[in-house]
Amino acid sequence: MNLNLRPVLAALLRNRTGAVLVAVQVAIALAVLVNAAYIIVQRYQKVHRPTGIDEANILVVESAGFTARFQQNAAVQEDLAYLRALPGVIAATASNAVPLSNGGNNDSLVTRPDAPRAGYINDMEIDEQGLDALGVKLVAGRNFRHDEIQPGRTKLSISSFVPEIIVSRALAEHLFPQQDPLGKQVYDAGNQVATIIGVVDPVMGNFPGSDHPDWVFFVPRLPDEFIVVRYLVRTAPGQRDALMRLIESHLAQSNPDRVINYVRPLGYFKTLSYLADGSMEIYLLTVMGLVIAVTSLGVFALATFNVSTRTRQIGTRRALGARRRDIVDYFLVENGLVTGAGVALGCALALATGYWLSLHYALPRLDLYYLIGGVLALWGIGQLAAWQPARRASAVPPSVATRTV
Repeated sequence: MNLNLRPVLAALLRNRTGAVLVAVQVAIALAVLVNAAYIIVQRYQKVHRPTGIDEANILVVESAGFTARFQQNAAVQEDLAYLRALPGVIAATASNAVPLSNGGNNDSLVTRPDAPRAGYINDMEIDEQGLDALGVKLVAGRNFRHDEIQPGRTKLSISSFVPEIIVSRALAEHLFPQQDPLGKQVYDAGNQVATIIGVVDPVMGNFPGSDHPDWVFFVPRLPDEFIVVRYLVRTAPGQRDALMRLIESHLAQSNPDRVINYVRPLGYFKTLSYLADGSMEIYLLTVMGLVIAVTSLGVFALATFNVSTRTRQIGTRRALGARRRDIVDYFLVENGLVTGAGVALGCALALATGYWLSLHYALPRLDLYYLIGGVLALWGIGQLAAWQPARRASAVPPSVATRTV
């Protein structure tokens, strides 16, 4: 390609209004595309980060007593015996909450009674089969024993901690940086002490939307008698759905003093927790598609307009010996200059927008790799949009130059 840029620039300056509008459109498109793509990737990574839980094979049952005759502790023992005896059930536990559901209990653990408390840490009540029911891996220490499981508290019970707990590795590193957490003591919000006997990793608790969803500790206790009971049942692969129907039918009839609120796969609760993130991904993808379409139409329209207003000029160049390839190159260079100006402005706008988003919405700073990718993508889209008008210009015959004088 051997083009003199002076006539290209002169032609753009004579019709600068359209060029300026398209350049501004490209700049806005780049700022929107780069930041939207970055947010989408952040949301995707958040939704698909590892939980450490066997999500695909866990079902959740919620049971609630509604008569004065209902004895929750006895019902829990009876239900667990039935669930654990079912063929295809790997493990089952009773819990106070559903993991990944954005609901449950929090406490504030510190390493000294007088230590300042900052934020809350997710806790889950389970029994000796709780870790197996979740499918999480014990990487240090030991599991709870059956004799260590505390009975569910009643409304008259004084709030009490437990002698031993199991913590996630992320929480252990937060509480005891670069130390072995086994045997260490921690204090709850009431300054009651417990000893760490085990560490699991990885695991995500009940609040995937929190700042530290992997700060979790497990308590060896049955659910309180004054709340509903959730059973977490882990099945062999491929047997969850069939067991859901069987369990719901049996438990609904086994005790007339309680009601089964639901029997659902664990994935249902995770989907609800990430519903806003999924909706944002769809919304931003739609916006990105519309922005690309509108920008492409703007570039196409400008190139088409330039071709239609320069028909005689193109014919004259052809008559003087310009090849079809030279005409295509001319209009692609012209479009490249307009797109390049828009991209340069768009880089500054994208960085400014990314900074504003990080400042007001606590988002990570825009990664420059996204900006480079956006520049290349938008440049390529602009050139593709101008390709067809440029080819049409190259098809103008030399006779057009003398057809009307």
